[in-house]
Amino acid sequence: MKRVWKTADSVPADGGFLVRLDGKPLHVPGGTILRVPFMALAKAIALEWAQVPENFTPDNLPLTRLRTTAQDRVSSARPDIITQLVQYGLNDLLCYRAADTPALAAYQHESWQPWLDWAARTLNIHFTTGTGILPIAQRPATLGILTAILATRSDYELAGLGVIVPALGSLVLGLALLHGALQPATACVLSEVDTLWQEQKWGTDSQTAFGRQQLVAGVEVTARFWDLCRA
Repeated sequence: MKRVWKTADSVPADGGFLVRLDGKPLHVPGGTILRVPFMALAKAIALEWAQVPENFTPDNLPLTRLRTTAQDRVSSARPDIITQLVQYGLNDLLCYRAADTPALAAYQHESWQPWLDWAARTLNIHFTTGTGILPIAQRPATLGILTAILATRSDYELAGLGVIVPALGSLVLGLALLHGALQPATACVLSEVDTLWQEQKWGTDSQTAFGRQQLVAGVEVTARFWDLCRA
């Protein structure tokens, strides 16, 4: 896409905020005007549009994309989004330990168990762990607890979880980030425990390193998006 505007700003409107390009309201792909309920987020989105290069892609506008997801997708499909996130929780990465490599299993336990303990202490979710790759049957109450927790979250919070939970493979890590108990870089390290273990033996290739940088950047943007929604 090519940039055809010179200025971008945000202004109060109808109890919220509009983002404008050359003084005209910005429209989302569906054609409706982009409205933002949070002043800090509106200003940050306007800054995104002010700083995009002459030729740009949606990747240059991550906050705009998250806002659009929240209001144009999550708001109309909350039950489906929550169901998808709950499934990640019921098959959370942190519950699966290596079956045939005791040293790796111990490393996984050391890295992941503190966050399962955090979920039990903070959210009253008690996960069952196991070895191997076969599905682990969680307690019957876990589904209901996870669903109830996610149902209390705003569309903006669910939009962020919808991005980072699949990327991390863990709803527990996503919720810890949302609660501010975990930093993005640490969450990404925890999501790659198995890969990092292998790299201790075989080293890191450039493609894996680039993918890790992209993961951290994406999680950091989501954490910032949440912060802007609270400001």
